[in-house]
Amino acid sequence: MCDTFNVNSSSFTACLKIKNYLLHELQPILDDNRPIIFVCIGSDRSTGDSLGPLVGHKLQYFSKGNIHVYGTLKDPIHAKNIVDSLDNINSNFINPYIIAIDSCLGSLNNIGKVFIQKKPLLPGLALNKKLPPVGEMSITGIVNISSGFDFLVLQNTRLHIVMNLADSISRGIYYFILNSVNKTAKSQQYV
Repeated sequence: MCDTFNVNSSSFTACLKIKNYLLHELQPILDDNRPIIFVCIGSDRSTGDSLGPLVGHKLQYFSKGNIHVYGTLKDPIHAKNIVDSLDNINSNFINPYIIAIDSCLGSLNNIGKVFIQKKPLLPGLALNKKLPPVGEMSITGIVNISSGFDFLVLQNTRLHIVMNLADSISRGIYYFILNSVNKTAKSQQYV
């Protein structure tokens, strides 16, 4: 198993690589029939922090079977409601496998890259917020450079970069959902 994966969101095959990584790494979770919950974190009030809600918005109608999406432009999950949102998820699902999606600041050469790690996401870190770790897997998109003025950097992030990241991540997850639902349907035909 690969604990860390990354791909440039502007790559033509980025979404397919994301789909393939998710299919490979989440196969044991699918086999165990655990609910998979994508928790899209961020705010639509800041361009640099809008990656999560944009991904959730693009996927909001693709909750299928045991796969669900939380956090959209209409109903974002952010610092003020994240604890309640996680409590709600944990009370509605038995042993959910949570995958957190959020924007991240990083080095100049990583801007526009998608990173997937098999570890929890620490939301609000760039703004020194004390929030609980989220998920067993995290998907982050590097939207801009990290500096001493992270709040201003997030406010002045180019929407084009965020949209490229949101498109690649949401398409990768969409193809993952289609493949896993089709695989489940085919396996149930032969039972």
